[in-house]
Amino acid sequence: MANRSFKQDNIQNNAPSPKPQNAKTNSESPAVEDGPATEGAATPPSEPGPESGAAEPREMTLDLKSFRRPGEKAFTQRCRLFVGNLPTDLTEDDFKKLFAKYGEANEVFINRDRGFGFIRLETRTLAEIAKAELDGTVMKNRAIRVRFATHGAALTVRNLSPAVSNELLEEAFSQFGPVEKAIVVVDDRGRPTGRGIVEFASKPAARKALERCADGALLLTGSPRPAVVEPTEQFDDEDGLPEKLLQKSAQYHKEREQPPHFAQPGTFEFEYSSRWKALEEMEKQQREQVERNIREAREKLEAEMEAARHEHQLMMMRQDLMRRQEELRRLEELRNQELQKRKQIEMRHEEERRRREEEMMRHREQGDMRRPPDGFKPNYVDSREQEMRMGDMGPRGAVNMGDAYNPAATNANQGPPQMMGASVPGRGGAPGPEGAANMGAPVMPDNAGMVTY
Repeated sequence: MANRSFKQDNIQNNAPSPKPQNAKTNSESPAVEDGPATEGAATPPSEPGPESGAAEPREMTLDLKSFRRPGEKAFTQRCRLFVGNLPTDLTEDDFKKLFAKYGEANEVFINRDRGFGFIRLETRTLAEIAKAELDGTVMKNRAIRVRFATHGAALTVRNLSPAVSNELLEEAFSQFGPVEKAIVVVDDRGRPTGRGIVEFASKPAARKALERCADGALLLTGSPRPAVVEPTEQFDDEDGLPEKLLQKSAQYHKEREQPPHFAQPGTFEFEYSSRWKALEEMEKQQREQVERNIREAREKLEAEMEAARHEHQLMMMRQDLMRRQEELRRLEELRNQELQKRKQIEMRHEEERRRREEEMMRHREQGDMRRPPDGFKPNYVDSREQEMRMGDMGPRGAVNMGDAYNPAATNANQGPPQMMGASVPGRGGAPGPEGAANMGAPVMPDNAGMVTY
């Protein structure tokens, strides 16, 4: 289809030309015996005429970037072409020039001994145009064959959930390697069929995904439905088998003796045609029965799965509730322990405070007992007066009573006057006949000797 559009654009562009056969020449493949023509090559000028300037045929120039779809990846396996029946003396440079007008080539391989090669173009559209234009081109008396190469890294994924999309499918299989394309197959109404195609960039990644999914269970959603992965069967539903490629064997000539026709009733052909149809009908019925049994088993499994899911969720909720209750009980125990510790600390602080108060009261009571009551006057003179009296004593320790009465000394004592014969604490005796106080034992000097007169 892309080739027809490409030719139609060229024909419409060159339609005003007085020589319409040039348009056909421009639209045909550039590959000739000597090699392909380069893109944008000039066309030989036509004969001069009154309108030759406006009617000259021109080759249309196309932007190769316009053949790339939005979001399409470049240089994928889907852009890889197989070229067969090549001349054995074709060089790699000539092979590249053959596809030069279709853009840059990422992979070029040629086997001259066996006469085939591979090339990878930028986009699928460019590969389709190159295939349509170059297939059947004669090079050195050999018609080359151009086909899309077999995609050896493509996998078929079955048992997909209706919630799986192209993006989710690509995300799930990207863990095994770079994914070039991931498609969920849908029917004519756009409903998912439960099957998908994943195309990897390399065979090791596809092999890894196949082995991992066979050994384990890859779940694409929350539903426990594992993806079933298997290699994709390769079919050529575009070109098919043309007559020129059919092997002309003896069986071919025997089969082709009669043209297509309907078998007449009562003949040998009609009898065995009926038996063939009965066999096909039996196969169809058995397939339908198998599909029906599988569908019923699938529905039963889904119902059991939903019931088990609810039961599992209830069990998980019970376990979570028990776990939370245990956590609350543990927290309550910790809280009670903390409260108990606080009470013990408060009681200890209260006991210490009470003990300090009792200690303070005891110290206060002892201080009150040591302090004399108000208005109490001791019966002894102060230490200063006692020293003065001691200084007035004679050599024998007696008070010199012969001294005259000194009123100043008397007034110096703020207390009331005492009698000369008053007893002093710690000193006994009564005054003698001469007025001297009997101080008891005579006062001994420092040398402990008795002084005599």
